[in-house]
Amino acid sequence: MKIGVVGDTHLPRFGRRLPAALVDGLRGVELIVHVGDFTGPEVPRLFEAMAPLEAVAGNNDPPSLVERFGRRKVLAVDGVRLGLVHGDGRRGTTVRRSLDAFGDGEVDIVCFGHSHQPICERRGALWLLNPGSPTDKRTQPRYSFGLLDIERGHARPRLVFFDDRS
Repeated sequence: MKIGVVGDTHLPRFGRRLPAALVDGLRGVELIVHVGDFTGPEVPRLFEAMAPLEAVAGNNDPPSLVERFGRRKVLAVDGVRLGLVHGDGRRGTTVRRSLDAFGDGEVDIVCFGHSHQPICERRGALWLLNPGSPTDKRTQPRYSFGLLDIERGHARPRLVFFDDRS
């Protein structure tokens, strides 16, 4: 299964539609996972027009999205457990808060956002995947999102970078 992993879209502040490079990059995915900060209540529809959507809400999302998606979720996909969380909070780093959101052995991959800093790394048996942002790169040189290929209990995550958010 091919999954698109996106976070921190912050629309409509950074535009009324998804960047063309993101839309092209998500073409053919079977599921889209969003790790929060859609910010506009209409934004999930943009993703749902491309593929089924699973998501959590972020700290900048309105109450309607928090109610719809919740703030933490575990998904089982083809033998791989994905933990979804935005990663915001008061103590520690975004990575630490995201790891702490799940118990030992609860998930195989922690997908998180909040920092807008793309991360794709393995820590022991656990993958960490922060897709960065396709619209607000902040201190990063490029915009980004993630792709996750899952086949028979094995996951291969990767980051995709692009330069133009239009």
